[in-house]
Amino acid sequence: MAKHDKDPKTNAMRALENAGAPYSHITFECEGAPSGVEVAQMLGQNPQEVFKTLVTQGKSGQHYVFMVPVAEGLDLKKAAAAAGEKSIAMIPQKELFPLTGYVHGGCSPLAQKKQFPSIMDETALLFDQVMFSGGRIGLQIRMNPEDLAKAIPLTFADITA
Repeated sequence: MAKHDKDPKTNAMRALENAGAPYSHITFECEGAPSGVEVAQMLGQNPQEVFKTLVTQGKSGQHYVFMVPVAEGLDLKKAAAAAGEKSIAMIPQKELFPLTGYVHGGCSPLAQKKQFPSIMDETALLFDQVMFSGGRIGLQIRMNPEDLAKAIPLTFADITA
């Protein structure tokens, strides 16, 4: 059951406030780390409007963050082209927390240990508001994708499989 609450703010929420970016958030109860599609279902949202955050590494060694609709996959060739890399690979899950400060299922594109270049699937621009992880399992941020692009280094490209 989704609810708006006054839980302590996450670093992702603080980053948006520091950037002056308007947003709202929704918390929900869940067991473990539900899939993005399950999150969309729990919150009664269109899965095309809910985005998952994927962390990758390019052939150059540079890390990138990609955001795709939860029911879609990341096309690694399109992702590499969008990042200007020869190739892109997903990082192993065990590297996620040390690299970003976030656990699997709660990874936000905001307020990572280091801000990596981020690319969001261009379909986000079809919606006034999209949702993505707010920095912990059970917390989603809702905001305009163009406002997100003002808060972090974010570009839009066709990156879904």
